[in-house]
Amino acid sequence: MAKETGISEHSVQRIWRSFGLKPHLVKSFKLSKDPMFVEKVRDIVGLYLNPPDHAIVLCVDEKSQTQALERTQPILPMRPGIPERQTHDYERHGTTSLFAAYNALSGKVLSHCHQRHRHQEFLRFLERIEEAYPDDGKSEIHIVMDNYGTHKVDRVRRWFLRHPRYHVHFTPTGSSWLNKVERFFGKITTERIRRGSFQSVRELTEAINHYVQEHNKDPKPFAWTATPERIFKKLENSLS
Repeated sequence: MAKETGISEHSVQRIWRSFGLKPHLVKSFKLSKDPMFVEKVRDIVGLYLNPPDHAIVLCVDEKSQTQALERTQPILPMRPGIPERQTHDYERHGTTSLFAAYNALSGKVLSHCHQRHRHQEFLRFLERIEEAYPDDGKSEIHIVMDNYGTHKVDRVRRWFLRHPRYHVHFTPTGSSWLNKVERFFGKITTERIRRGSFQSVRELTEAINHYVQEHNKDPKPFAWTATPERIFKKLENSLS
């Protein structure tokens, strides 16, 4: 820019600093095209900030195709001044799909790993939720989930019709950040899956189950503080 404009590099840098311009950085974004975006945001955020009396709010999703990766060399533990180190190359030993229901009010997680990721496995997971949260005649279950195809097939729809205490809240398309379970997926990925070396899918599954068990001993729910108005304002500012 200095060459094209005929001014000094120092002047260019000063102008960039003055206007907060950072041409070396590029950030990505995605705006939802869901025609019901505003209504869905208000609905789901309302569940987080002001849930109905006796409500159980479960954020449900699947972390599909989670790979059992074995590092080609042993992981080196951290030392004073040196972080934990691992090789960038690995061998693949198969995948598993982690189904999880994150309790938005308590932070507790119900999970199960399946070999496949179809509506049949999703229905079995719904049955696990039903067993974990038996009907006490008072509580209603609100499920927050995305628009993935397995969540909307006829057999799944009929399951919810047979269980009228369940209320489904779909996130807007392209807005997985509204689902609290995604934060848990990020946490388990960073703290356990990426830091491990697994010789089989069984080893990976055992590691996931152990992590969830330890998490549930002292669960702490993710605090949601953003109101719908703050969310809409932030999106508006990002486009201005």
